[in-house]
Amino acid sequence: MTSTTAPDARTNADASSTSFLDLGVSEAMVRKLDALGITSPFPIQVATLPDAMAGRDVSGRAPTGSGKTLAFSLPIATHVERGKPGRPRALILVPTRELASQVRDTLVPLAEQRQRRVMTIYGGTNIRTDQQRLRKGADVVVATPGRLADLIQRRDINLGDVDLVVIDEADRMADMGFLPEVKRLLDATSPDRQTLLFSATLDGDVDVLVKRYQKDPVRHEVHTPEEEVGDVRHVFFAAERGERRKLTGKVVRDRGQAIVFTRTKHGADRLAKQLAQDGIKTAAIHGNRSQGQRERALAGFHNGSVHALIATDVAARGIHVDNVAVVVHHDLPATEKDYVHRSGRTGRAGATGLVVTFVAAEQFKDLDDIQRSLEMPRGVHATDMAVLDESVIPSPTLPAGIREDRGARPGGGKGKGGGQGNGPRNGNRSRGGGGGGQSRSSNNGGNRGKGGARTTRGSGNQGSSQRAGR
Repeated sequence: MTSTTAPDARTNADASSTSFLDLGVSEAMVRKLDALGITSPFPIQVATLPDAMAGRDVSGRAPTGSGKTLAFSLPIATHVERGKPGRPRALILVPTRELASQVRDTLVPLAEQRQRRVMTIYGGTNIRTDQQRLRKGADVVVATPGRLADLIQRRDINLGDVDLVVIDEADRMADMGFLPEVKRLLDATSPDRQTLLFSATLDGDVDVLVKRYQKDPVRHEVHTPEEEVGDVRHVFFAAERGERRKLTGKVVRDRGQAIVFTRTKHGADRLAKQLAQDGIKTAAIHGNRSQGQRERALAGFHNGSVHALIATDVAARGIHVDNVAVVVHHDLPATEKDYVHRSGRTGRAGATGLVVTFVAAEQFKDLDDIQRSLEMPRGVHATDMAVLDESVIPSPTLPAGIREDRGARPGGGKGKGGGQGNGPRNGNRSRGGGGGGQSRSSNNGGNRGKGGARTTRGSGNQGSSQRAGR
């Protein structure tokens, strides 16, 4: 495997010196990109497009929101051949319905340049509609593993002609238990395929996919530049279940739009109804909601008519929204990975962010495990909303029953909780909300530098059509 790493990726200025034409994109496709307002490539596109356009297998390590969707959409749109009814030629596997929709929105305008048809397949929709569309034919299928496997079992689709494959957010599919199904789907494709894999990590279960399904892949690792990573503060409030409804409502009213995470679908529905009764405009998003309901919930959150989006862990990776003021863990995440995925919805695209976690007394040890794993300051804060207004979050206090020497780390630690970060050096502060995408060029706001000074910069030379999640 050939490996290249771009340290802290490249700056916007560096990326803008390379054009899409330089990366092997055709003139016709570049004109289409220009029409969409996309004029300069992101670092992940600069790194991976030359090999992907040349037909090489590529393993790309990049965070959500880095521009990887366009990095694989361009090779697909450029090279995919026409499929027959029920026999597509390209397959893009994604973990969630929302991500499937976002990939479709990026890919369709490019595929139309060569009169290629794109179809999405995911649960929560009428399977008969999928069957009818497959009979009409699709050249590219964007699918979640479960629904695609159902259609294969019903013999509505055959993957034997698929010679272009993309595995997007492979690490999340591993976390969600999809890899056995992903392997069966890949085994059903052409052995002569080109395989592009993108993931936030390339080790563990993801490395198994790389070794088994890619041929001499070129590996590219691109990290979000520090200048694009937001400043995220983390607060942990001791709160029993009966207290959390009122506290959640106050956080939303005081801090602005929030994504609120619960452990269960029933809990999400219940909390959404409770907060609505308290005068907060809410919408729930989870696996039992229909696709139409999920899309309306996200649209309402995007346009500001929904103030609190109540979600389960399964929805965490499917939510790509910039400018989320605060993430609330109404229920403590089960693992440190879930904490990172949930918290990564705030502090995106260079914005500041806030993460508030409610913890019951019986969960103090679980919280301590998460904080130690993520090298965060250990303990809980006094339940006082005034803490949220402080520029430097005070250090938490270890609750009774948690030993100081229980794997304690000196100082504040790195605080990886919001994504890939350098903080928190001042209380519970971390750099990064999970690697949000570059946003429209702006001179508003800015980021905090390491010394606490605020720096202001325009964040994009790429048009508004290429946002977080593309």
